[in-house]
Formats: sequence, structure tokens, C-alpha cells
Amino acid sequence: MRRFGLGHPTGLIGSLIWSFIVVFAAGCGGGGNGGGAGGGVVIDPPDPVVPPAGSVTPQRVFPLVSLVDPVLMLQPPGADNLWFFIEQRGVVSVLDTNGMSGTNAPFLNIESIVDSAASEAGLLGMAFHPDFATNGYFYVSYTATGSPLRNVISRFSVDSGTGLGDPNSEQVLLEIDQPAVNHNGGHIAFDYDNAVETNLYVAIGDGGGAGDQFGNGQNTRTLLGAILRLNVGDGTSGTYTIPNTNPFRGQTECAGGSGVADCPEIFAWGLRNPWRFSFDRSAGDLWAGDVGQGSWEEINRVTGGQNYGWNEREGANCFPPGNTTCDTNNVDPITEYAHGLGFSVTGGYVYRGSDYPGLDGQYIFGDFVTGRIWRVPADSPQGTAPVELAVTTLSIASFAEGNDGELYVVDYGEPSRSAGVYRLVAN
Repeated sequence: MRRFGLGHPTGLIGSLIWSFIVVFAAGCGGGGNGGGAGGGVVIDPPDPVVPPAGSVTPQRVFPLVSLVDPVLMLQPPGADNLWFFIEQRGVVSVLDTNGMSGTNAPFLNIESIVDSAASEAGLLGMAFHPDFATNGYFYVSYTATGSPLRNVISRFSVDSGTGLGDPNSEQVLLEIDQPAVNHNGGHIAFDYDNAVETNLYVAIGDGGGAGDQFGNGQNTRTLLGAILRLNVGDGTSGTYTIPNTNPFRGQTECAGGSGVADCPEIFAWGLRNPWRFSFDRSAGDLWAGDVGQGSWEEINRVTGGQNYGWNEREGANCFPPGNTTCDTNNVDPITEYAHGLGFSVTGGYVYRGSDYPGLDGQYIFGDFVTGRIWRVPADSPQGTAPVELAVTTLSIASFAEGNDGELYVVDYGEPSRSAGVYRLVAN
């Protein structure tokens, strides 16, 4: 979800930025349900009531950015002045913090191929290829129109003439049929280790319904209920290969989402509906929030080849409630919280910024329904109790990490409050 004062830039990112200068100069801005009042890119709010030490306060930023049902924001590698915003309906916009406008401009519109009718469907994820600055490739995750509903992972490219995402450049990597309309997961991201392979990670829910009624969580012959890992290489082919260390490498790829043997795309499984995962930019660990069924929300530190328990367990607890004979060989979450505190976890990030040294090494996450924000140390053992950092009124659709390591919250909004972006400020 930012301004200008530079000469004509060069290279792909430069051409992209220059296109935004032209768009901004023409007075093009976003439309819809967001935006606030003010005369600059960031407006400092009134002095708040001093919160307790060790807490955080979300402060509104980018007040002129206009958003409708935003689910994600992110920056491309090496472009610290650009923020991209993903809206559930199938729209991506961009803000340049060096520009004078302070508003977001259109970047990509794929509404015509995105099915966002169901509450957990739509454009759900986006990731820039690590070499985006030179190759212009980016990846999106969405649920597609048609029947049955299906998850689609595609590669798009930037039009070198306009500097915008080309909606006609789609190369589909993977399609996964969904038996229901909920539990679509949809987050995608690259890890930080691209020396040997360029691996795209993909989170997919268990297929929906309730209680894993389709039996996918413990079934490794389906891509549902898992985090996948795909080697996309330099992006040119628009396809993927199986990474060398995937646990089921050597088996036949699961076209359409299932196969007759263990799916080689799977990195880890036993997940219900992973909603937002991230990589610790220092340690490299993969952290994921997994939305619970009726009692527990969980945070996992995910490693390859491991089973995270669903639907034998919900969090560290036997499922369904009252069952005392569940398999205890699955991997317990690092932390969990009961439904008295929240109802839909949103995974976050390990803080590695420089503004708040006291938060360094803390994994920060929240709840979409109650707006609570917690932390746990990144080196926590399994079963660590979370520490509350804030109680907000935000609908936390996602956290975001700037290239500088500072953290933000994407507020989905509600009828009485416009969607928006907030920066986490430590007290």
C-alpha cells in the first residue's frame, strides 16, 4: 500500500516506476472503499493513550490509498519505494512512496477470471520472482471461475511498454480442484535461499466443509491440506519442477490436485487452512498460521516432510473434542490459543527491522475476528504461550513486511470502517 523526485529511471523496475509517474501525473487513483483524509502520504494520528510497555500500536499509514477488501500487501525485491496491494475481487494496485500523489494506481486486473463470490475465495496471494527487477515475472494465487471451484497458481509478466502487469501473459503452473468453497488457503511466497533452486511455496486448505469431511488432511495423495514447494527456475518456462529435497520427490506429479501415489509437490501436510506464512529473513525458518475448526488456532514452524496433525488433532489437542486416542506422533504447534481469544488466526512475521530492537526475533501474528496481536520468541519450543501485544478493532487480513523489516497490518475493513493499512509501532 507511496512519491517522486528522480530522473527517468532505467531497467525494468525503472520503466515500471516511470510508468507510474505518468499515471500519477494524469491524476489516476484507486476507487472504492478505502482512503482517509489528509494532505500527505502519511498523517500522524493524535497522541494515543500511553499503552503498557512491551505492547504495539497500529498507526494508520498511506491514508489516500483506496482499497476494496484488501487481503495482502508486499514489496518487490530491491524496490523499497513500491508497495503492491492485492484485493480479493482480483485487482492489484501499486503505490510509489516517492510520488507526490500518495494514491495507488492500477497494476493488474484479472477480475474476469477470479471467482470471489465465496467469503474465502478470490485473489488470495502474490509473490515476485526473486529476479523480478530484470525478468518482470510475478506469481498469483486465485480461485477461478467455473465449476468446480479450483485453486490456480499462475505466472504473469510486466508489459515492458506500459510497466504494468499484463493480464494476457498468464502461464498456469498448477490447478487444484476444490470440493467445497471454503478452506482455499492461497498464500504464496519465495524463500530467501535461491542459490540452487528458486522455490515457490504454496499453501492450500483441506478442501473445505467442516471437520475435514473429505479426508484430505492426512492424505498425501492430494495437494489439499498442505504446503507445497515448486521449483520455478528462472521463470521463463512458466512451469515447475520438483525440488531435490521434497519428501515425495520421484513420484508422479499430481496434475489437477491428486494422484495415485504421494504427491511430490508436497513440502508438509496435515494442515486445515493455512492463512499466511512467511520466512524469517535471518534464520530462514518457515512460519505458518493454521485456522482452527471449533476450539483452537495454531502457529507452526514448518519443516519439510512433517505432518502437522489435522484432522487427527486441532492444534496440540485431539480432534474431535473428547477423543483421547488420537495419534501423538504429529508435530505440535509452537503456540496456540483458544476460541475465547480469537477465531481465525492470521500468520505474521518474525520481526527483523531496526526501529524496535526490543522486538527483534519475535514472531508477531494476530486474529482476523478479534483484532488481537501476539508474539512468541522465534526460538520458542513447542507449546509456548503467546504474549499479547495489542487488542485492536482491525480485521487483520494479513501482516506485511517491508524490505526494511518493519511490519504492517492490512485491515480488511467492515461496513462501518474503511479498509486500510497500519504500521506496527512498538511502545
